[in-house]
Amino acid sequence: MLLALWPQGWSRQQRSNATLVAALVLMVLALSLLGQLLSFFPDPIGPNAQAFSEGARTTLWLTLVSGAVGLVLGTAAALARTARWTAVRWMAGVYIWAIRGTPLLVQILFVYFALPVLVPGLNLPDFAAAVVALGLNVGAYNAEALRAGLLAVPRGQTEAAKALGLGRMHVFLDVVFPQAFKISLPPLVSNFVALLKDSSLAYAIGVVELTNVGNRIQSATFQPIATLTTVAITYLLLTTLVTQVSNAVEYRFDVEGRNR
Repeated sequence: MLLALWPQGWSRQQRSNATLVAALVLMVLALSLLGQLLSFFPDPIGPNAQAFSEGARTTLWLTLVSGAVGLVLGTAAALARTARWTAVRWMAGVYIWAIRGTPLLVQILFVYFALPVLVPGLNLPDFAAAVVALGLNVGAYNAEALRAGLLAVPRGQTEAAKALGLGRMHVFLDVVFPQAFKISLPPLVSNFVALLKDSSLAYAIGVVELTNVGNRIQSATFQPIATLTTVAITYLLLTTLVTQVSNAVEYRFDVEGRNR
């Protein structure tokens, strides 16, 4: 959307930078002005405008932190899945199998309620528990996306780099991983956008994010249509802005000449 606004003569880097800056500025403005904008609406939205604004900020912050955790975990799990040691591959495979095979809501409840029982003394606050559960979940999906990218890099690239005298670490960091990351970028972006919506399940353990705010207000006012419509539109606004940021990143790393 924003990419189409810039002059055709601009380079890929200029268009990407302009889109990224514009999307971030719009996101900051949207979060800053959301409460003021909603305050003009009639009851029950106007009197609770500040609560909606704070819930939206909590949702975005939860998504960013969980997404960072998930990217680190996904990278580690993808490397483990392609390692030469069978035990490491097996442990990574069990992690991905368990996470992808169980509902996210169950994982959030498990981390918050069951983990302190299994590990006495580990009583995570609701926000931290949500970050752990969401990070573990998106990390498993990121791992498969990155593993597909690693396997898609032609073996000849590695052999050519070794023939030039590059060490194993330099071959991976300078040759293999940049190409694998570029290949994996579209599903990674999709996972991040999905994470923003999945963060709504954190309401189950008391995190006061956007869905929790909407649920509390509609329970108190008995006006679900106006309340839930506001929640849905706010999510739509957040996902649209996050998508613009991710599109700018994806456009920057795309194959040269593929997009105009």
